[in-house]
Amino acid sequence: ELEKLGLGDDVDLHVYEVPVEYQTVQRLIPALWKKHSPQLVVHVGVSGMATTVTLEKCGHNVGYKGLDNCRFCPGSQCCVEGGPECIDSVIDMDAVCGRVSALGLDVTVTISKDAGRYLCDFTYYTSLYQSRGRSAFVHVPPLGKPYSAEQLGRALQAIIEEMLDVLEHSEDKINCQHEH
Repeated sequence: ELEKLGLGDDVDLHVYEVPVEYQTVQRLIPALWKKHSPQLVVHVGVSGMATTVTLEKCGHNVGYKGLDNCRFCPGSQCCVEGGPECIDSVIDMDAVCGRVSALGLDVTVTISKDAGRYLCDFTYYTSLYQSRGRSAFVHVPPLGKPYSAEQLGRALQAIIEEMLDVLEHSEDKINCQHEH
C-alpha cells in the first residue's frame, strides 16, 4: 500500500519483503544497507497482539529462543555476539508519535520499548547495529483488525515523512554543534 502511495518525489522508496528467517535477516539487512546506503530504513512487521500502529524505540540483542519459518534458532540466542544489549533508534519516536497523532488520521499510534524477541526485534536490532541507530521499526495489527490496508498505508506514509523530518532536523542540530 505504501508503495502505491509513495513518499513524494524527493524520496527514493525501496520496498522489500524480509522472510521470517534469522539467517536470511543476518545476510539480507547488511546487504540492503550496502546496496542503497539509505538515510533511514523503516521496517514494518505485523503483530497479532497489536491493536495500534506501534513505533518501537529500540532493538534487543539477546533472548531469541523461538524457531523461525525454517525451524532454526541461533545457538547464541542473540543477534550480534558481543554487541550492546539494546540499541536505540536515533529517531525521537515520542516526537514522531505526537506529530502523527496531531494529524488526525483515523489510526492510533503508540510507542513501545519491546519489539518482542522474535524476528521483528531481531531484524530491528540487526539494522540498528548495521546503521548506528538510523533505523526504525513499526508494528502494525493484522489487516482489518481494526485497520484497512489504506488506513495503514496512509499512517505509514505520515510516520515515515515525520521520521525523515525529525531526522533531518536532528542532523541540522548535530552539524551546528560540530561547527562551534
